[in-house]
Amino acid sequence: MFSVEYQNIFTQVQVRGPAELGTDDSGTLAQERSDWTGFWGLLGWLGNAQLGPINLGMAGVASIASGIIWLNIVGINMLAQVGWSIPEFIRQLFWLALEPPSPEYGLRIPPLNDGGWYIVASFFLLVSVMLWWLRSYQLAADQKMGKHVFWAFGSAIWLFLVLGLFRPVLMGSWSEAVPYGIFPHLDWTTAFSIRYGNLYYNPFHCLSIVFLYGSVLLFAMHGATILAVTRYGGDRELEQIIDRGTATERAALFWRWTMGFNATMEGIHRWAWWFAVLTPITGGIGILLTGTVVDNWFIWAQEHHFAPMYDGSYGYEAYGTYEAFIGKE
Repeated sequence: MFSVEYQNIFTQVQVRGPAELGTDDSGTLAQERSDWTGFWGLLGWLGNAQLGPINLGMAGVASIASGIIWLNIVGINMLAQVGWSIPEFIRQLFWLALEPPSPEYGLRIPPLNDGGWYIVASFFLLVSVMLWWLRSYQLAADQKMGKHVFWAFGSAIWLFLVLGLFRPVLMGSWSEAVPYGIFPHLDWTTAFSIRYGNLYYNPFHCLSIVFLYGSVLLFAMHGATILAVTRYGGDRELEQIIDRGTATERAALFWRWTMGFNATMEGIHRWAWWFAVLTPITGGIGILLTGTVVDNWFIWAQEHHFAPMYDGSYGYEAYGTYEAFIGKE
């Protein structure tokens, strides 16, 4: 007979007591850290319901301030595009954009209303991101942690810098940068792929997708495994590493029987970290090579036996000219 058993993924009990404020090396609350805390039940369904305390530091405060300036520059420019109409701003928000300068300006600073605001906004965004990266290092150093989060964030910043700084500089024009906007950003991605012969034939793009999907699979497998052995204390992973109990034994046995080799409590995090970090690293390399080294990825793939060679009977070559192929002759 089927029986319903307790599953914390569906029926998590939110135990709420005094807020956990954290301590410094002496065992007391660090003075620069805010003691504000709150609880949000919705967060408790997904993880920990506690919000706060927050320790920003000077770098964190400057980062948030710089990010707010960027957001206001982008938002005000979008609002100006709809005649300062709030209802139209809300209605067209997904289609509005702050575009980079035109190609004729190259790497020069254009007038504010012809791409200059984009350059100013990008500067504040760059400052915000780099300061937050610095803050992640400072927090790890203060807590005597490893710098794994710092370097993981750095891998994402690498892709960010390739798209908005490194590649435009190598191409000699700020017009190569990505616009700020939701659908315009997606349109840029599509046009970028078409312009350079289908980005799917970029081998580094292929690697990036492999690591992206691999990260999803690894994190799902790991999350499911820990949830499955939570009843045995599997969520206390650090204790389980040094004092193996039924949770780790069962989890390791499950994957050893499934894959043929053991996945330890530490090893799975190294796998997941590398897969996730290599996603933007390989993607950034592929973007950086596009237009600077390779002008057409499909032709490159044909030359390197990565894409099929056509005899002309499937494309416009069979019609003699491209105009005849699209029916204009």
